[in-house]
Amino acid sequence: MPRFSVIVPAYQVQAYLPACLESVLSQSCPDLELIAVDDGSPDACGALIEEFAARDPRVRPVHLPENTGPGPARDAGLDRAAGDYVLFLDGDDTLAPDALLAIADRLKETDEPDVLVYDHARVHWSGQAVRNRALSAPLTEHDPAPFRAEDRPGLLNLPAVAWNKACRREFLEGGGFRFPPGCYEDVPWAYSVLMAARTVATLDRVCVHLRQRRVGSLLCTAGERHFDVFGQYDRVFAYMEQRPELAHWRPLLFRRMVGHLTAVYSRRERLPHGSRALFLRRARAHYRRYRAPGVPLPPRERIDHAVVRFGLHRTHRMLRLARALGRGTARLTGLLLGALRSAALRLHYHVQRLLPLRADRAVFASREGHDGDPGALESAFREFAPHIRTAWVVEPKSPHAVPPGPRRLAPGTAAYWTALARSAYLVSDTRFEPGLRKRRGQVLVQTGAGTPLRHRGLDLLDRPAVAPGADADADAERILKDAGRWDYVVSANRHSTLTWERVHPGRYTVLEYGRPCTDRLYTATEADVARLRESLGIPAGAVAILYAPARREHRRTQPRLLDLERVVHRLGPRFVILARIPGPAGPPRPAASGRVLDVSTHPNVASLCLASDALITDYSSLMADYAGLDRPIVLHTPDREAYEEIHGSYLDLAAFPPGVVTHSEDELIDVFTSGHWRGSRSAQLRAAFRARFCPHDDGRVAERVVRRVVFGESEQPSAIPLPERRPAPSAAAAHDRPRLTTVPPQHAAAPRPVAEHV
Repeated sequence: MPRFSVIVPAYQVQAYLPACLESVLSQSCPDLELIAVDDGSPDACGALIEEFAARDPRVRPVHLPENTGPGPARDAGLDRAAGDYVLFLDGDDTLAPDALLAIADRLKETDEPDVLVYDHARVHWSGQAVRNRALSAPLTEHDPAPFRAEDRPGLLNLPAVAWNKACRREFLEGGGFRFPPGCYEDVPWAYSVLMAARTVATLDRVCVHLRQRRVGSLLCTAGERHFDVFGQYDRVFAYMEQRPELAHWRPLLFRRMVGHLTAVYSRRERLPHGSRALFLRRARAHYRRYRAPGVPLPPRERIDHAVVRFGLHRTHRMLRLARALGRGTARLTGLLLGALRSAALRLHYHVQRLLPLRADRAVFASREGHDGDPGALESAFREFAPHIRTAWVVEPKSPHAVPPGPRRLAPGTAAYWTALARSAYLVSDTRFEPGLRKRRGQVLVQTGAGTPLRHRGLDLLDRPAVAPGADADADAERILKDAGRWDYVVSANRHSTLTWERVHPGRYTVLEYGRPCTDRLYTATEADVARLRESLGIPAGAVAILYAPARREHRRTQPRLLDLERVVHRLGPRFVILARIPGPAGPPRPAASGRVLDVSTHPNVASLCLASDALITDYSSLMADYAGLDRPIVLHTPDREAYEEIHGSYLDLAAFPPGVVTHSEDELIDVFTSGHWRGSRSAQLRAAFRARFCPHDDGRVAERVVRRVVFGESEQPSAIPLPERRPAPSAAAAHDRPRLTTVPPQHAAAPRPVAEHV
């Protein structure tokens, strides 16, 4: 008996069916059967189902002699289901990666409820996935579970559909729940199932990707079939009338019915021409038949109820026109106000530039918040140049991107432009404000974004898949103009210096002092590491592996290159994986064992590096920073040729890697189970890589930059030699190597507290 039976009815969806079936069969929870029902489809759906059945024994094909509609087709699949739980999926939709694993975990947590309700995201024809956060509010997992629907009536405000629920098969069979014929067949089934369920649970996670087809779907095809909605609500109220204990649901379902009828009536693409008045008369009759007096209504719903109750067809048309006119007026007003505001800000900026420059002001901006080099320099400014007041440029949607203390500036505000006009120091690791006009005496410091391993700047112009824009000449002009304003560029190593000077040519001075953000890797103590591991939930004595692949800029959704659950299961109970996956595909679902920890949204990469014992990456520049910790690095590069062809590469990682290189998941597992990940060969490769890319990282990089930029100290003390450096110890390997608690006096730095950002 499988854990899940996934039922997929298919009718004229041949273009989308393979992706639908593949999304089920590729789930990380393989304990399933896929019942694909060919609902008499005249296209190739039946043949496609047979092809998948021949390839995978979990596929059970069902062929109906004629088209019966999605409801009877689902019933045909339900009659053949053998799983503990049944899920329904339309033939043009897909299951999200790891959805079944998340559902299985939640079912186990909530003691096998009758019904589990989960969320969905609408995927538009352009490929953009949008989740309705307002609709997902009733799916919160904070309240006790399981519960009855009466405890959380807001669940009935969710779409009345079958594809957002996992139902216990015995519950469905015992209750005799069947789908009626006709369109909107989900309505009576979904409401009846929720009202009858003894135990209900929720999962606040997108498990279904709902495809929004431009043509061909029921919701965008006009026809008389939309009148079936009346019969479906007749079945809903008939079900309640047969069960007096459900009478308290009547007011809520009455509101849901009126809202649904209004939605169908208001959409011009649904009802045939000339049938809208007839539909409204039918809706008026249903309103009177099932009306529940005394139901409190918000103002917007009162208008809809009045239109349906009194059959105000012409009034509704006038209201639509008035709303359209109001939206147009509001849009035009917004454009005018925006133009006036922009002009006022430009004038304000020009006025501020006439005022004296403030030598005690510094502004910092970073794509990574306080986690990158600007964050480390801002801390160094406050420590070594306390007379300078610092401020951070922070987007309003990311108020916690920087630590408390410094002043915060929202882009596009008067305070923001004042700071740009009058601050003596501007520090950033990304492009400076395009409208910025550098003043005499202003100092612009560019920190970059780590050691460049893939193409940057002018070299990207020959890479259209990842180039910043479509116009190469305009991009080149923008790059050159931006670099022409820089005074200093902070470089981590000789490789970075040579690359920056070529791809961002300018008259700036290169400060080849190291990466400021690596200072914390040397100032942290063993107690700091232990505290970080505890805050992340890493068990004592575990080997924590940080998995941080590079983002594929040429793809909207990021591919999943590793089945982390399988990897951690094969490695054994001692290993834990910290998964930092680039968006927007989202992080992996934690394994049932709890040994895959999602740290994708963790605000500080340095903390993750300190807490881990090894790094798995592919082409991320993080490897150059992590090498300074002298901890094992494993490169997993299954798509190296394709990645380098698209993004370009400045380093042959196959010839000069920082550690062992793997090309398949099984090879990666073997490297860890055999111990090669921390063997002598790995140590030799890491030592050579560290010597090349971490020659200056010794815990005092930010201090050297501040002393040069602020105080003009061109003569800086040399970096601590590599053999004498003592980076923060690894928790799992600290007992295997000698520890030194002192630093040679000539290189010792004043002790500084380690900031905690977890």
